[in-house]
Parts: sequence; structure tokens; C-alpha cells
Amino acid sequence: MTTDGAGDGMAPPMVVSGGPHPDIERVLVSSAQIQRRLRELAAEIDRDYAGRQPLLVGVLKGAFIVMADLARYVTVPLEFDFMAVSSYGSATKTSGVVRILKDLDLDIAGRDVLVVEDIVDSGLTLNYLLRNLRARGPASLEVMTLLSKPDQTRVEIPMRYHGFAVPNVFVVGYGLDYAERYRSLPYVGTLKPAVYDPS
Repeated sequence: MTTDGAGDGMAPPMVVSGGPHPDIERVLVSSAQIQRRLRELAAEIDRDYAGRQPLLVGVLKGAFIVMADLARYVTVPLEFDFMAVSSYGSATKTSGVVRILKDLDLDIAGRDVLVVEDIVDSGLTLNYLLRNLRARGPASLEVMTLLSKPDQTRVEIPMRYHGFAVPNVFVVGYGLDYAERYRSLPYVGTLKPAVYDPS
């Protein structure tokens, strides 16, 4: 199992057998761990953005829960906006090209922008998104992600704020879904194989 780098000062995700939901095989990151880490990241954001009013940009749909909980711990004034993207099927796995389904409502020129993600795996889609946003002239552009999959990374993304590294397995919960289910689970876990492979 991949763990967080000790150099980041983060504890590795805890693996717990079973879980409250019958479809969950393992809980990789507990609700308590998530909330504790979000409070720590909020303190870093407060320090880094003191005297400024950052714009949090959530990448839908997965990041909405992360962004909502994070924002409640941050004390500097915030503004919010959202983007929704869709990949071009399997081609995205190699090219990182995405289609923007919902663009920002606000002009980010001259703004301090913090992109909030639920998970960074290959990095291809987020890399495309960051290039798109940089072209709009923000004063600063940083990334906060709750989860990352280091073993799956194909493009290095500068993640200013990072929660937990998880193994290269399919995960659900805390905004992450399988067929639009499990987003509301308060933890991050893996599904029992029978859920997605009934055979």
C-alpha cells in the first residue's frame, strides 16, 4: 500500500477492515482522518492567504464535498466558483484532452485561485485544466487535493495542499462515486469486487 511521504509530515492512510456500508470492502481513509487533515490544510491556507481573498474553484462533481468541508475550516474570506469537465472517452487516458461542460462564472484575471480536487490520479485532466486557467491571467494558481495516486501519476502536478496518498485502486466515498453512488459516504474506501463485477 502506498503511504504519504514522511517528508510531507502526513500520517499514512489507515486501513480498516470492513465498513458501515455493506458494499465497502475496506476503509482507506476514515472520516476522522479526513476532517483532521482538512483542518490542518485550512490552517495552511489561512497562513498563506492572509490579507487576501482567494477564489476556490471546485471541480465537479467529486470535489463539492471536499470544498464545502474545507471552506468551513478556513477563516480568510473566500469566494467560490465551479467547473465541470468531461473527458473524451478513453482518449483522455492518453491525451488529457477534456471538454468543459461548465465554465467559471467569475473572471479570474488578477485573482488568487485555488483549485480544489477530490483526487489526482494520472494528472492529465488536471494538467489540461490548469493550462486553461493560467491563460486567463490569475495572480496565482494553486491546487488542493484530498487524495492522490502516486503510482498512477503520468504528469507531475504541483499540489500545494495535499491530503493523503492512496493505492492505485478504485476508491469511492467523500465525493468519489461509482455509477453516481457512494459520494455521500463520510470516508474513502474500496468496493467489494461483486459490486462492479457481478460475474
